[in-house]
Amino acid sequence: MPRHSLPEPEAVPSLPFPGWESVSRLPIRDNGERLVPMSLAPPPLKVFPAYARLGIPGAVPECFVREGVYKALLAAARALPKGLGLVVLDGWRPWRVQQYLFDTLHEAIHLHHPDLGEEQLLERTREFVSLPSRDPTAPSPHLTGGAVDVTLCDADGLPLDMGTLFDEALPASHSDHFERLASLSLTQRSARDNRRLLHSVMTRQGFTNLPSEWWHYDLGDQLWAHYGGHAEAFYGPAELDTIENRWRRQLG
Repeated sequence: MPRHSLPEPEAVPSLPFPGWESVSRLPIRDNGERLVPMSLAPPPLKVFPAYARLGIPGAVPECFVREGVYKALLAAARALPKGLGLVVLDGWRPWRVQQYLFDTLHEAIHLHHPDLGEEQLLERTREFVSLPSRDPTAPSPHLTGGAVDVTLCDADGLPLDMGTLFDEALPASHSDHFERLASLSLTQRSARDNRRLLHSVMTRQGFTNLPSEWWHYDLGDQLWAHYGGHAEAFYGPAELDTIENRWRRQLG
């Protein structure tokens, strides 16, 4: 879609958080698409591998996604108003990184809320970090290459104000947070409009949004199937194409 024809972004809808048990029961028929590096993409798409820059153990200094996700992200970036860009913060995520994020947030919540029982603690943790899973029938979304974390930037590459930082585990990070406030300051209205724009360009390319995180979008994985009303997912767990894997295939 040409940039000048982008319609006025609509309000971000209020959706329930996922019932993970239902999500994990959705069948997966993997289409075999490869993982590709987002750093290959031209402007107005930018890549900032946030977890590698933060020094998280096991994080890769690149954002890999499935080929179909790559094309959809580029289309979303090209649909933005002139002067704005789309920044990819994370895509395919090694299981080790998923485990680290889960354990770290679980511990932080427990430290601040020692009165929470284990069931409540697990629920609060899964609000922002999914359970680490390599199960081929129920993988963590980011392990599939179909889940991405994104934000918007201006013509100078500086991130726009989205109301919270990426990965802030706060109620204000819920995608519809500013839609539910009775009155907004000018700063809050700006953040609301930026979330609306991001949501609009992403969903128009087929992505679905995780309601607890304004930055998290899915295409092809089980969360996408759940929120998009699809009978099955077409991305299961994925692995990077290492030289060792190539040799095994060639010499096997």
